[in-house]
Amino acid sequence: MRTERNLTRLDRVFARLDREPERPAHIDVPRMSRHRVVLFAATLAFYLAIVWAVAITSWLVRFDWQVMFFRPYQQWPEIHAFLDYYVVLGQRGPTAVMVASWLGWRSWRQHTLRPLLTLGASLLLLNITVGAAKLGMGRLGPHYAITIGSNEMGLGGDIFPSGHTANAVVTWGILAYLASTPRARRWLSALSAVTSLGVGLTTVYLGTHWLSDVLLGWAAGLLILLALPWCEPLIARSEAGIFSLRDLWRDRRGRTAPVPAPVPAPSPAGAPVMATRPTAVDSEVPARETVASRPPRAPVHLAPGPHTARSERTPVTPAGSRRPPHPERARAATAASARPLTGN
Repeated sequence: MRTERNLTRLDRVFARLDREPERPAHIDVPRMSRHRVVLFAATLAFYLAIVWAVAITSWLVRFDWQVMFFRPYQQWPEIHAFLDYYVVLGQRGPTAVMVASWLGWRSWRQHTLRPLLTLGASLLLLNITVGAAKLGMGRLGPHYAITIGSNEMGLGGDIFPSGHTANAVVTWGILAYLASTPRARRWLSALSAVTSLGVGLTTVYLGTHWLSDVLLGWAAGLLILLALPWCEPLIARSEAGIFSLRDLWRDRRGRTAPVPAPVPAPSPAGAPVMATRPTAVDSEVPARETVASRPPRAPVHLAPGPHTARSERTPVTPAGSRRPPHPERARAATAASARPLTGN
């Protein structure tokens, strides 16, 4: 009898992830090199410069108003329908589902949770940094602007920086960050740059963002991608922690699982079968005695003494007659016995 437990779907996934990784040996986890640190510092300086230019209502704010009054969606209405669909490439929900599907397949092939955990870390950084900046600066969008020529900051808006643009940079740029070969990394970097550039300009075309919002969104997304190597130790510890929780859960489930009762071996033919005690499961059902465990019974005789023939036995009749006494019947029987027998 098979006593091994059936593996669930989650157990099969972890069993595959436990195997040795199949990715090439030359692929290393990205580290924070000097070149990356310099690029990170330059992007951060550009980010702060955009914020300062908008805060002091410089020429950049005036240019935002000029682009808004130009109304690109009225100048080129023939591409409006296409750009309405194209801007979905910057929305959080659809892009996260598409990229997570691809990275989930990568995790399955490489037997590691790192691609999915890296995507989760980047989206978490995006929500914290961009969300805090939106709420902190409170800038209104072009459709809700109040005073012409003002920066519209501190009025309770959530438009600065552009979330669509930053999300497009991070979501599609993570594919280049996790690329397996340098050639794939270059091609995916170019593709993500073109996609995020198009998404940012599309929001300006539709009039939902200022141009300065898009510039700050590009910088915010690039800062997150450049800072991901600093998160790699945390990602590795998170993966190890997930496997530790898996092992703990598996141990607890193994302790609480019922132990199957041993199956007795078949007894040889003719051997007596011993009666067993009832277990805890069937304690309510009384144990049955087997026929072979009983001693043989002695023969039972109906009457003691030697056997006699049927003609020699004394008939056993009840005392008296069951019929009620009848005087006429008694006299008729007496007369019949007294009548002489005559021949014909």
